[in-house]
Amino acid sequence: MNTLTRTARWTGAAYLALAVFGMGGFLLLRPQLYIEGDADATLAALQANGALAHLWIVLELGVVAAQALAALGFYALFRHDRPAAAYGVATFGMANAAAILGSAAMMITAVGVAEGAVVRASAPATVALLLQASQAFWTAGGLFFGLWLIPMGAYVLSTSRMPRLLGWLLLVGGAGYIAGTVIGVGWAGAPVWLVDGMPLPATVAEFWMIGYLLIRGIRPVPTSSVAAPAAAATAR
Repeated sequence: MNTLTRTARWTGAAYLALAVFGMGGFLLLRPQLYIEGDADATLAALQANGALAHLWIVLELGVVAAQALAALGFYALFRHDRPAAAYGVATFGMANAAAILGSAAMMITAVGVAEGAVVRASAPATVALLLQASQAFWTAGGLFFGLWLIPMGAYVLSTSRMPRLLGWLLLVGGAGYIAGTVIGVGWAGAPVWLVDGMPLPATVAEFWMIGYLLIRGIRPVPTSSVAAPAAAATAR
């Protein structure tokens, strides 16, 4: 196994960890511990499920670490062929990791307030506000979820080192993520099906990318790309 294939595999592993931690924390645990619109119920849920609340925080930090490692992996994978695309994926990926780190900080504070809240009347409102801010970090971070897919798709299309359809799906998915984020925050009362549906192509593209990196790795440089510089050198 060559170095680039190994890099592809560990990048795929980091990307898979990002998906698993994100689904476990944001999709499974958050709805159980943050009851939107009900501050008292949220505080009660955190106090009654202390171990689950701390697991939620660990998964959130796992998202941050996995996102950062995946961004680094894509940079290492792309930088020789397309430095600009490599820089774009790494930069937007790290920005997304920073957004989720902000969410994690809000969650740590909320759980701390809940564990120390015995007679403080303001505790429910404080905890609810902190978790609302945590969710806002995820909402705003959707911009970077979309942006990091666009240079990723551009790399695939310009190098043919992965399936071209995957490249187009990454571009469409990235644009959908960005559009869904903007519509969700900019259109009061936007239909839920529209906001939630626009990132769906991105989900398909990301799981395809994960599977491709883990199973195939990355295609070798096309023969024509290698032959052209050699032919030019011979001509001189």
